[in-house]
Amino acid sequence: MLAIVGEDAVHRVEGLPGETAPVGLTLALGRLRALGVRGLRLALPAPGHPLGLSGPPEFNARALDAREAVVCHGAAFGLVPEVSEAGPSGDVHVEVVWHCLAVREAPPADVPSLGEAERELAEALREATAVLSRLDVAGAGPVAEAAIEAYRARAERGREVLAPGYPPRAVRVLELAQRVSLLVSLAQERGEGGAVSASEMAARGEALRPVERTARRAQVAAYNSVGETWG
Repeated sequence: MLAIVGEDAVHRVEGLPGETAPVGLTLALGRLRALGVRGLRLALPAPGHPLGLSGPPEFNARALDAREAVVCHGAAFGLVPEVSEAGPSGDVHVEVVWHCLAVREAPPADVPSLGEAERELAEALREATAVLSRLDVAGAGPVAEAAIEAYRARAERGREVLAPGYPPRAVRVLELAQRVSLLVSLAQERGEGGAVSASEMAARGEALRPVERTARRAQVAAYNSVGETWG
C-alpha cells in the first residue's frame, strides 16, 4: 500500500457501489475485488490521444482532464484521481480522491505490446536527441546530461521501477521511456525559458509531440505488461 500512496497524506475512493461516502484505499481495493476486479490497468491520456481508455465519453473526459486513470479488469469500473493540497502554510500535504465510474468493457485505446513499445522507443530516443540538437536548445548538452545523471542517481538509490513479478523487459522499457520523457521535458522547458520566438517554440513542440506520445505509450505498455495474458 505504501508503494501506491507514496508520500501523499490521504487516498480515498468515492462512488464505489454500495458506499454512500468516500472510503479508504484499503477498503476500496477489497470492495473492488469482491465486485469481480482481478487487475488494474494504467491509462495516460492526453488531448487528442485517449491512451489506455475504452469509454464511455464521461469517463474519458474526466480521465483526460486528470491526464491519468486506472481501468479495472474483470468488472466495468474505472478510477480517476483528483489531487488537492490541504493544510496550513509550511505544512501542506497532498490528498487524493479517486472517483469510481462505470467504463465500457472494450480493448484499451492505442496500447502497444511490450515488444512494439521497445522497438518504437529506440527510434524515439534517437529522434529526441536529434530534435534537441537540430533546434539548437541552448545548453541542451550539459543540461540534458546533468538531468539524466540525476535520474540515474535516483534509480541507483534502490528505487524499484516496477513491482516484483514484472518481466525484465518491462523494467527496461519503462526506464527507457522515462529517459525519453525526460529529454522531451528538457527541450520544452528550455523553449519556455530561452530566448526563442513563438514560431521556434511551435516548431519544437510539433517535432517533440510524436516522441512524447511514444514515451507515454511505452510507459503504459510497461505498467500493463503484467496483464498481457489476461483474458
